[in-house]
Amino acid sequence: MKKSTAFVALLSTFTVAICFIILGSISSELMAALGINEAQLGTLVMVAFLTMCIVQLFVGPMVDKFGYKPIAIAGFTITGVSLLLLAVAPSFNLALFACILLGFGAMPLNTVGNTLIPVVLFEGKDPARASNFGNGFFGLGYVLTPLIIVLIIKTMGLSYKVALIFLAVLCFLFFIIALTSSFPNLQVGFTFDKASKVALKPAVLIAALALFCYMALEISMGTWVKSLMQELYGASGIADPATKAGLVLSLFGVAMMIGRFIVSGVKNLTAMGPKLITLASLLALIAILLMIFAKGPALGILAVMLAGLAFAPIFPTIVGVTFAKFDPSLYGSILGFVFSIGLLGGTLVPKFIGNVSVGSTVQQGLLIPAIMAAILLIISLFIGKIGKTN
Repeated sequence: MKKSTAFVALLSTFTVAICFIILGSISSELMAALGINEAQLGTLVMVAFLTMCIVQLFVGPMVDKFGYKPIAIAGFTITGVSLLLLAVAPSFNLALFACILLGFGAMPLNTVGNTLIPVVLFEGKDPARASNFGNGFFGLGYVLTPLIIVLIIKTMGLSYKVALIFLAVLCFLFFIIALTSSFPNLQVGFTFDKASKVALKPAVLIAALALFCYMALEISMGTWVKSLMQELYGASGIADPATKAGLVLSLFGVAMMIGRFIVSGVKNLTAMGPKLITLASLLALIAILLMIFAKGPALGILAVMLAGLAFAPIFPTIVGVTFAKFDPSLYGSILGFVFSIGLLGGTLVPKFIGNVSVGSTVQQGLLIPAIMAAILLIISLFIGKIGKTN
């Protein structure tokens, strides 16, 4: 049972990555097809992640009531339908509805992945290590999604709509795997009563603030790296900037995936996690500053890859270190609260970047995530100072 459970949990994190990066992967194509600007693209991103923020709060109790299997099945199905709808959307309003559905599909899968992985991997003894390994598959989703889109658009000469349909079919295949898999009779343990109590714990508050900043960074990069690189390639007079920019976005995923798999090989990661979060936050700030000051694509590519490596351990290590301070029965309540707060950052900051970029450049808009990275660095200094909580 554990192998099939782990496989579905890993597929869940992979699919969540598709949901997170899809709008950034087709940003230029979608804007051209719908006749929208950066601010309106930012609105699509904001609506998707605001929906996720709200849905995340309700998924835990639903898992406790119905079990993991129907929630996983629902997540894969709704995500597939949302991608199909986005593919055929002829207008901004219909694309907006597709983004709402995307939010409804992503969060069941997020809960399935992030609450099962620390329990079923490494015998549940090293949550931070397990979380890093599991979220390496999130990084794999960040790699393959832009690559698949570039392959279908550039190499095969088809449209972004075909790429979205392909990804939807992939979700339906994952649905079949979930349908035929077994799941443990575990409860997420999320209730609003528990969440309200656990939210007052200093360790949880620190984690929530850290994830607010971190998810603002990750979702901003997933949304705007392609546009940034198009600006840098275009300014350098390089042909076909959209394709090359899409490949750079994939490199961001490669760096994140490699970083998470490397970190997952470190034993007893939970104990050294707070220092790792501080180091990674510092590197993230440096990477974003390099993007802001880059005059050409070479430095931009280096900065994007450095950002991927820096981002790699932050989310799973924050989650793992925080989980280790509490009983597993509280994992669902903790994840539901901190992830919802984190998604607020991912909801607001990419939208602000889009607004700033209208009449300006995405590169100038990156000052906002640079500020968020600096705040995350300060917050990270306090994560290790919060002791074991009963």
